[in-house]
Amino acid sequence: MIRNRDNRDPNIWIDAVAPSREELSLLEHDYHINPEHLQDIMDVDEQSRIEREDEYTLLIVRLPAIDLDSEVPYYTIPCGIVLFPDRVLTICQTDNEVLDELRRGKEKGFDPAHQGAFVLHLLGRAAIVYLRYLKEINRRNAVIESDLQVSVKNNELTQLLSMEKSLVFFTTSLKSNEILLEKLQTSKALHFMENESELLEDVLTDNKEAIEMANIYSDILSGMMDAFASVISNNLNIQMKRLTIFSIVLMIPTFIVSVFGMNVKIPFMETPYAFIVIMILCIASGLLGAHFLKDKPAVRGRGRNLDKR
Repeated sequence: MIRNRDNRDPNIWIDAVAPSREELSLLEHDYHINPEHLQDIMDVDEQSRIEREDEYTLLIVRLPAIDLDSEVPYYTIPCGIVLFPDRVLTICQTDNEVLDELRRGKEKGFDPAHQGAFVLHLLGRAAIVYLRYLKEINRRNAVIESDLQVSVKNNELTQLLSMEKSLVFFTTSLKSNEILLEKLQTSKALHFMENESELLEDVLTDNKEAIEMANIYSDILSGMMDAFASVISNNLNIQMKRLTIFSIVLMIPTFIVSVFGMNVKIPFMETPYAFIVIMILCIASGLLGAHFLKDKPAVRGRGRNLDKR
């Protein structure tokens, strides 16, 4: 879908969201965009970069996106920003919160007519959304952690693995955006005014903060997954131990009854109290087996003063 987003002049910002092949061909024909650039924008693995052509300047940035029904709910997508002398064209595979908030005017001082400020506001809003999603990932990890403490299955570990993939995507994309921002500081492809240079520093700071937060959450999540993998294994071992104890305790009276059922002479065979003897032996052996197989509390001994003076 191709939309004009600026109410004052509809031709200043042209927003193409999830364009079809026909719409991509239309953009290539009407705006003379290199078809290889369009392919790069639609490539999900394309990293952030800047290229300058005769008729336009192309920037590709990585934006955060969310799909809670997907296997990996938080991911990133490339967004192409094509800067012409008199207009701005954005091309993105899917709609996302960054562009949506810019359309709704949530970014203070956002003006598509100033191309340098347009790029900085978009990257600044992207850093804010990255931070927001990182906090959501951290909250979801806390919920999964509470469920994992009593779990003996792998469902929670699978959810944590999805969160870990999201953090990897975020970290990679944020670092790619950081390289682009550093290039914008030294490149002559875009000219920034004095106040826009300060905005560039602010965007770089927010982006670095998001990278640091993603790294911290990723390290915490990796350690937590290793710990809770051991917890799940330990919980399973406890269950297996209980079943084993139950099986062994049942084997003892079964053995006694089997012995008295053999066609050989054994003690108390001819007495009328043989059944009572068998029951007493079964109960005693069961209690004895349970006593030796049950968990025993740790014994704390008193410290001894070994220093004799």
